[in-house]
Amino acid sequence: MLERLEVTIAARRGANPDSSYVARLEAKGLGKITQKLGEEATETVIAALMGEEVDLVEEAADLLFHLLVLLGHKGVSLAQVLAELERREGTSGLDEKVSRQG
Repeated sequence: MLERLEVTIAARRGANPDSSYVARLEAKGLGKITQKLGEEATETVIAALMGEEVDLVEEAADLLFHLLVLLGHKGVSLAQVLAELERREGTSGLDEKVSRQG
């Protein structure tokens, strides 16, 4: 599903901003895209703390969507992110964090 969504987002990136939400975000640039991602992250946290399960599901979907918009805007593929997660598989999160501090 996420791979299909990534393809759909890429296809809509160059569409008419009057008819495509993705194209509208793209036209507004990186600042607007990151703002929307931040808003969705905040709404996801609020839903987790105060909402019903359906609220969390809906906000998490919005968060993933906007993350894919950002990744595409920056030329980073979902496959790259998944490869990084695969690289980290089996490594303690604490150990992995220390390894990035260099």
